[in-house]
Amino acid sequence: MDIVVLAGGLSSERDVSFKSGTMVAQALRARGHRALVLDVFMGYLDKEQDISGVFDNSEANSVVVEDIPSEAPDIEAIIASRPDKSKSFFGPNVIKICQKADVVFMALHGGDGESGKVQAAFDLYGIRYTGNDYISSAIAMDKQMTKDFLIKAGIPTPAGTMLNKSDREGFSFDKYPCIVKPNCGGSSIGVTIVNNPNELDAALDAAFEWEDEVVIEQFIKGREFSDGVIEGKALPVIEIAPKQGFYDYKNKYAAGSAVETCPAQISDEVTTRMQKYAEKAFKTLGLTTYARIDFMMDEQENLYCLEANTLPGMTPTSLLPQEAAVVGMNFEDLCEHLIQVSLKKY
Repeated sequence: MDIVVLAGGLSSERDVSFKSGTMVAQALRARGHRALVLDVFMGYLDKEQDISGVFDNSEANSVVVEDIPSEAPDIEAIIASRPDKSKSFFGPNVIKICQKADVVFMALHGGDGESGKVQAAFDLYGIRYTGNDYISSAIAMDKQMTKDFLIKAGIPTPAGTMLNKSDREGFSFDKYPCIVKPNCGGSSIGVTIVNNPNELDAALDAAFEWEDEVVIEQFIKGREFSDGVIEGKALPVIEIAPKQGFYDYKNKYAAGSAVETCPAQISDEVTTRMQKYAEKAFKTLGLTTYARIDFMMDEQENLYCLEANTLPGMTPTSLLPQEAAVVGMNFEDLCEHLIQVSLKKY
């Protein structure tokens, strides 16, 4: 197949997305597909403006990245560097090239990539893509909305509230420690653990730097886990244990910063309970293809569902691929499988 692996964009997870896209493309090429890594924002330009043979030499025409930088990207600088200076989210020739593809593998993370906007546009253009539809993507991307859905479904989740930037003046919070994070962010960018009222303003500054809505929620002291779900069926649970601090941007992507154990070393009862919550959250949010559901477990083994990632990281060492490997599905198999699962939408 001719496959566009769509990456980049304008979210705080832009660099992470390129890493996922590069690894996915390599896996798909190993399976005989012609996979082109395309930056959704910068697009594709060549001297002749001819895209007729763009898949003939897909590897040479692809965006290439070496590694994930330790700091989040400067989005304003990226916007300013676009040659055509257009304000369109879709760069030059992106829609045309995606229409030529048999399917678009969505390697976008965060922002417009996971919010459902790109999926909705592709539906209008008749472009087939991997992952969930635009409605379930939009719901899952919104942390507060996800929390509301989970509560109504009886799935435990940390207590919290959402604050709009315009309502910040005079805001106070009385339950510490707490977590402050952007409502639609990812990769723990802009996330702060707040231990007392004196630390709240700085945490709000960090979160509002990325968007105008933030979530302030109960801090759960304990162990962190994640559980991938494909077509409604939970994979083995993985535990994430940062060597220092919490599972922030640096600990997620710097080699050796966290210990990841799959299957997680927890009791069968806890495993089953978490997998059932993951499957129920998947269904409650209207997801149908694949996702990764994140959890915390406190010292009394109470579970708290944090959020759903509808386009989880996709490198061989990312959490979802590690879980799939435990059930005998290597990275190439997983990439192929996610395409086939997603094409069932059509």
